[in-house]
Amino acid sequence: MADRNAPSLGLISRNSLFCLLIITSFMFIFSWLFVLRSTGGAQFIDHSLLPNSKLFSVIDNRISEPRDRNCIQQSIPNRSVLVDDEEEAPRGKDLVKCNLNKIVLKVFMYDLPPEFHFELLDWKPEGDNVWPNLETQVPDYPGGLNLQHSIEYWLTLDLLSSRFPDPTGARSAIRVHNSSEADVIFVPFFSSLSYNRYSKVEAPQKKSRNKLLQEKLVRFLTAQEEWKRSRGQDHLIMAHHPNSLLDARRMLWPAIFILADFGRYPPNIANVEKDVIAPYKHVIKTFINDSSGFDARPTLLYFQGAIYRKDGGFVRQELFYLLKEEKDVHFSFGSVRGDGINQASKGMHSSKFCLNIAGDTPSSNRLFDAIASHCVPVIISDEIELPFEDVLDYSEFCIFVRTSDALKDKFLIRLIRSIGKEEWTRMWERLKEIEHFFEFQYPSQEGDAVQMIWQAVARKVSAVRMKLHKSRRFSRYKLGREKGSMVDPWSKHFW
Repeated sequence: MADRNAPSLGLISRNSLFCLLIITSFMFIFSWLFVLRSTGGAQFIDHSLLPNSKLFSVIDNRISEPRDRNCIQQSIPNRSVLVDDEEEAPRGKDLVKCNLNKIVLKVFMYDLPPEFHFELLDWKPEGDNVWPNLETQVPDYPGGLNLQHSIEYWLTLDLLSSRFPDPTGARSAIRVHNSSEADVIFVPFFSSLSYNRYSKVEAPQKKSRNKLLQEKLVRFLTAQEEWKRSRGQDHLIMAHHPNSLLDARRMLWPAIFILADFGRYPPNIANVEKDVIAPYKHVIKTFINDSSGFDARPTLLYFQGAIYRKDGGFVRQELFYLLKEEKDVHFSFGSVRGDGINQASKGMHSSKFCLNIAGDTPSSNRLFDAIASHCVPVIISDEIELPFEDVLDYSEFCIFVRTSDALKDKFLIRLIRSIGKEEWTRMWERLKEIEHFFEFQYPSQEGDAVQMIWQAVARKVSAVRMKLHKSRRFSRYKLGREKGSMVDPWSKHFW
């Protein structure tokens, strides 16, 4: 019997050892995970031994942060910021803060001659200086409607001032002077201002100053080593006015454009994958310390502007005839002339909802005037692209209506009247939380429009790098038509 049971006893012994080994292994693994969690884990990794250690450090920093959404509510100290170059607006304690893990963008800026930028503002350089000394003088930007497309001015000022100390840590971009270290190459051409001020041909010239500057810009950029290195794909060009860069855009289209919308661009020149949509600078006054509420805004629905527009703007005149007789609705022609801006400010500040209707292009400054007024925007523009929509949910503070529905008799007014006080108040509160994302100011502040644009550009950088790297896969091989020549890896993609 003993001999017959011996193999069974051996099997039991081996099974016991195997179970003990498994239990010991699991205990070791759980103990190690506990140690990693309690000490932060990442400190045990020597990133210097890994490729692209900066990338790994960014990933480690993001692991410990909230991931459920890109914008979170955070308590920050009260402070004041300069708004519209006139008043100081107190910031509340609870504001929305986006992109807590933002990467500071490294930007190489061409030292273009002053004729491309601040000379367009009537600034006169001293000696060989290309840029104004911001410690002694900040050139003024012209007011009125010129301001709405002034993105180029604010971004350039922000880059020039990046050499100053930044105690707040708000900065999202810094200027570097070695282009090989840069994430993007910035082209400081004030294209919107050039169009607004210098589009007319002045005798005896045969071409406008705006057209001549565009021709000079194309010659300059295409001659630069930085442009040749990437065929312009990592270049950042501002063309916020829909008619700016009208002649040069077909030669410069591989670059990242900063635009108001895509209304006057074919998709092979500008598109949402490649380019950045930036907000207009609102021209009406910010509603400071707004405690108006639902009942304190007597006008239900507000629109004042050009009613008869071409292209997609036909809907304005159709809506005018549908709404002009409705009670508590203000729908009238208006312009910035005379006291137009002040009238629009008062009208929006006293209205619950503000219409943003497509005009000659899908977007207009009216949306950002409404946001600054805390007047809930009603957007009727099927082709509109919105700034920062990858991190902001506009449905939380805007009403979207399809054009085909808006043109149905009584549809729009019934929809607006169906929105009660509680729902409207929720959207109104949200407007006050996000309004600072659309404020342009100098110096730039944490989470304002300037910083949000830089962060939007930063989110494009990895895709640009991927395209550049993939294009170079076979660049070492001599497959050219002539001995010793190389195939241009960009030829099939861009030219």
